[in-house]
Amino acid sequence: MHFAKRIKQCLMYAVLWTVSAGGAVADPVVSTGYGSLKGKLSSVKGTDRVVHEYLGIPFAKPPLGSLRFSAPQPSEPWDGIRDATNQPAMCLQDMQYTAQLMEDLMLEFPVPATSEDCLYLNIYTPGEAATKEARLPVMVWIHGGGLMIGAASQYDGSALAAYENVVVVVIQYRLGILGFLSTGDEHARGNWGFLDQVAALRWVQENIKSFGGDPNSVTIFGESAGGCSVSAHILSPLSSSLFHKAISESGVATLPGLITSNPQPITKMIANATGCDYTDSATLVKCLREKNDEVLVNASKLNIMPLGTVDGVFFPSTLEEILKEKRFHKVPYLLGITNHEFGWLLPKTFSPPGWEEGMHKEKAIAVLNMIVPVKLLGPGVNERIAAEYFKDTEDPVKLRDLFTEMLGDVFMVLPTIIAANYHKEAGVPVYLYEFQHRPSIYKDKRPSFVKADHADEIGFVFGSCFWNGHIKVAGTMTEGEMKLCRVMMAYWANFARNGTPNGDGLVHWPVYDKNEEYMALGLEQKSGKKLKGDIMKFLTNLLSEKN
Repeated sequence: MHFAKRIKQCLMYAVLWTVSAGGAVADPVVSTGYGSLKGKLSSVKGTDRVVHEYLGIPFAKPPLGSLRFSAPQPSEPWDGIRDATNQPAMCLQDMQYTAQLMEDLMLEFPVPATSEDCLYLNIYTPGEAATKEARLPVMVWIHGGGLMIGAASQYDGSALAAYENVVVVVIQYRLGILGFLSTGDEHARGNWGFLDQVAALRWVQENIKSFGGDPNSVTIFGESAGGCSVSAHILSPLSSSLFHKAISESGVATLPGLITSNPQPITKMIANATGCDYTDSATLVKCLREKNDEVLVNASKLNIMPLGTVDGVFFPSTLEEILKEKRFHKVPYLLGITNHEFGWLLPKTFSPPGWEEGMHKEKAIAVLNMIVPVKLLGPGVNERIAAEYFKDTEDPVKLRDLFTEMLGDVFMVLPTIIAANYHKEAGVPVYLYEFQHRPSIYKDKRPSFVKADHADEIGFVFGSCFWNGHIKVAGTMTEGEMKLCRVMMAYWANFARNGTPNGDGLVHWPVYDKNEEYMALGLEQKSGKKLKGDIMKFLTNLLSEKN
């Protein structure tokens, strides 16, 4: 950089850091390898610690034009000081569905616009530690949303950063058709959203020192599709040098139907929905690159869900082969589920009308066939699963309860335990949990039969009890829930620091080993053995018959 330009920047820093006569502290400025950023100060409830927020930081070029359906490219540097005080645009998605989800979760916040130009990340760092010498643990959050919806603006990392003295990074990635279209060949290999996440992790490695973070202590964590993404990075050789610990909440890459070796059927559906010719891959990709945003978003509203793909690059072979051959990144792994994964949030989107009042066996099996297609497990397997859960029960209310338990077990719990076993057998430290607390704010929002539903742990992991920023939780948490916020933040941050969730003042969390111990997380914490042991044994044996 020319000497005159450097002097000019130094003068700008001096102005920005000046303390006014009234005692107000100016917004913080940080220098990265791409240019300088002006962030903002934020506070959280219950502590005097100040957090520095840097929002909307580009980690890749806008994936526009020829970069649509292409691997992300490094961001361009900028001159001067870039404003980093506003939330970034959300990646293109069905905003009607996104808005409904936020209402269901009782979260209120200013919703940013959507744009294809969305490869940005947010950083939250403790104010007094925001120097290159601090070397704090880094926690990189990958949001959920079925690889179809979600955004960085739906999360606030300030409380976790303030209370646990960690640097929190929240990233965005391309979603839906733009994120996961695959033609199965060189014209569009797919996994663009996963590659965006890799690009974000590379950016963190190159720049996080400037924010007080330690590039040699990076933990990736995420929930639902974010948890699946974390699991995917463990299995991908492209990500192996970019993180050191991993946390998957309610999702692993081996969830039924998440990753495919045959993307063509879905790609044909995309071609039909967008009016593109699929005579050959090159023609289709050219046509889709010329379609406007509205066409692609409307196609996603037809429940066309592109999947991750075994592309020979991000996934060099099938996930089962990678796991069985132990060809994955062997890092400490914390993973788990809630005790009612399909309690309400997920089944309400695809269950028949009136399901909350009661279910019948035929309709329950039909939903199971939709969630876990027959081609995945083989003919008759879903019926055997249903028979094991329902037995002779005909009572609609009991069938409803068994229906929600069955879906959660088959789709979420079993893959999580299988993943835990693979990692345990590879000799890495594994910590398993079941989150068991139903948040009190949902007392009048959800049916009374719902326990700890899908995503219920997220607010506690992020310390939403103490949020004082752009997101408002529509309700008041109890004193016990505020304590649970502190406990969950401490467990997660301890794991990020040391590779174990244990620490002073916390109930001991046993490692998941041959005794298969796990931690039950609620207003009280206690360890248990063999999570859902009998039904997991039945399901495991049933799947082994198929294989």
